[in-house]
Amino acid sequence: METKTKKPKLSLAKRMAISLVCGLAAGIAFMFLRESLISGGRAEVWATINNLLFQDITAEGAERAFGLFYIIGQLFIKALQLVIIPMVFTSIALAIGSIADTRTMGRISAKTLFWFLLCSFLALLLAGVVGYTTYSMGLFNTHIEGLTEATGSTGSNPLNVVLNIIPSNIITAFGSNGAVLSAVFLAVATGLSMNTLGESRTATLRRLLGEVNDVVVVFLNFIVSNFAPFAVFVLLTRTFAIYGIDYLKPALVYVVVTVILLLVFLVVAYPLVVALGAKLNPIKFIKKIANVAVFGFSTSSSAATLPLNIKVSEEEFGVDESIASFVLPLGMTINMDGTAIMQVIATVFIAGCAGYTVTPGQLVVVALLALLASVGTPAAPGAGAVILFTILSGMGFVNDGALLAYSLILAINRPIEMLVTSLNVVGDAVASICVAKSEGLLKEDVYNK
Repeated sequence: METKTKKPKLSLAKRMAISLVCGLAAGIAFMFLRESLISGGRAEVWATINNLLFQDITAEGAERAFGLFYIIGQLFIKALQLVIIPMVFTSIALAIGSIADTRTMGRISAKTLFWFLLCSFLALLLAGVVGYTTYSMGLFNTHIEGLTEATGSTGSNPLNVVLNIIPSNIITAFGSNGAVLSAVFLAVATGLSMNTLGESRTATLRRLLGEVNDVVVVFLNFIVSNFAPFAVFVLLTRTFAIYGIDYLKPALVYVVVTVILLLVFLVVAYPLVVALGAKLNPIKFIKKIANVAVFGFSTSSSAATLPLNIKVSEEEFGVDESIASFVLPLGMTINMDGTAIMQVIATVFIAGCAGYTVTPGQLVVVALLALLASVGTPAAPGAGAVILFTILSGMGFVNDGALLAYSLILAINRPIEMLVTSLNVVGDAVASICVAKSEGLLKEDVYNK
């Protein structure tokens, strides 16, 4: 009897790559279809297609829309966001609770912050130099017409992020994905308290946290392995389909400069940090981190990408679980290199459009505000552009021209924020690798496979 051999299943990396290419192709095709239909006087045909496939069904006036792609994409992202708080809390509490030596804990924390700050400094330096050069050449003096003034959320004092680290009650910390930093604080406090009490007196709590963490990991592995490639296709297709070419024309220089800068930092700066800081092969890093970068690009959410980032860091790079489960969730909340780059370039672009003079001294202030604001940026889609207003207010860039330019940024920034997220999550992985290597907790045989 002849037995049929099962075809080997494509790896997640290959399926993600295929989804990326197909999603980009489909999205661009829909974008040109939109332009063709609208310019040909058949806007109602596009409206029908948009209502069936892409419409945000929660928006005002979309009560009868179907929005298939929107629904699928949101269901996937919400499935990931569902377990962010329990995953962050249990993984950090267990990681700290397993380190008996408090001096070791302090050393790991210091090294983590060092790598976060180093990467942020390099990102801001590069953004400042490129942004100021582009501004000095007059390329940001863009004329913007037909835009209404920006309305809605305008950010807040960046120092609020410090105030909100300690929650007023425990329900606040666990009740919202926007309170991840509070959950991190509680996890650290819980882990340190377990260390103080000792293993014998906290055995039940340790077992409970471990079992919750195991359930979360199984759930996330199932979601990512089975649905991530399809979700990537849906999210990318919809993102490109809903933006018309006319939205991109007025700020083409901003888009091009920001995208090139982000790509250079992603494929050059991070591998150099790995090569020089951890003495590891940067080519291996680029190949293995591609999955995480693509996933971050498609979801535009550091929080949604965290599970995959932890999985890749541990299984592909050989980072010890105690390091990955501490550095990566912390990085998701405070390490935002891509966001800082985008905010510096966007601020200089808006200043140029609004007729403000930008000096090197002001640029340093912009960079510091961008660092603070990026730390306070929620790990969710679209948050960076909203927090951007914090920097504009701090610099006094708030005339009518600035508000018009800011509203343009809000309109076109979604594709850029997708790339920004890729940088944010890759930066977290870089820090975890460097910290693990310095602590002797990196399996180099796994990394070099």
